[in-house]
Amino acid sequence: MTDPRPDETRAPLPPGVYLVATPIGNLEDVSARQARVLRECDVVACEDTRHTGLLLSRLGIRRPLVSYHEHNEAARAEQLAARAAEGGRVAVVTDAGTPGISDPAYRVVRAAVERGVAVVPVPGPSAVVAALSASGLPTDRFAFEGFLPQKGEKRRRRLEALLEEERTVVLYESPHRAARLAAEVAALAPGRPVALARELTKLHEEFVRGTAQEVAEELGKRTVRGECVFLIGPKRMEEEEEEKEGNP
Repeated sequence: MTDPRPDETRAPLPPGVYLVATPIGNLEDVSARQARVLRECDVVACEDTRHTGLLLSRLGIRRPLVSYHEHNEAARAEQLAARAAEGGRVAVVTDAGTPGISDPAYRVVRAAVERGVAVVPVPGPSAVVAALSASGLPTDRFAFEGFLPQKGEKRRRRLEALLEEERTVVLYESPHRAARLAAEVAALAPGRPVALARELTKLHEEFVRGTAQEVAEELGKRTVRGECVFLIGPKRMEEEEEEKEGNP
């Protein structure tokens, strides 16, 4: 089967499954390649057809939409892969960012690979990478953990384990739990460097950086709004800060 690659920009879009990144807030982040794939595909599989329909409308694109989310992922993944195997061009998108990152897109990828169907990433916006790049924390090694358990002992144990990491940890968190997460980190490792990235690429984009204690105090003074990414520096950074304080 022909394997569609980026250098085939002037040829008709070959059959396959295309994982198309979409804006995380700023429509100007749509690339010419992303728009072309969305324009030329046979169907767009998306989490929310209304949300994606609005995006396509703003781009002047009209394509058939099908829902693909955690409640129908198993059956829909097989259907989408089968369509691509029959010569279809299937675009998979998430509501915002890169498909397959903390969403069920990996299932359609596996189904496509099992059928020998080409799977093509069409890269672009990613909240994980955007937050990490501007966090001021080490980026040579990092661990993406998605969302923590919402409450209870399971959440506490997971957080304790992550605080032992020698890599920067990247988490997603809802705005109404962001201050709580900062306070939980501060209770366990008050001097650990952390960062909160909020409303990335949007009008009110903001980074709150500092020690866990400082960030917890700042977030405790306000109502946090918008999508949040919370980053925790590696354990060695807290140890380095303690050494600096002990050796002025």
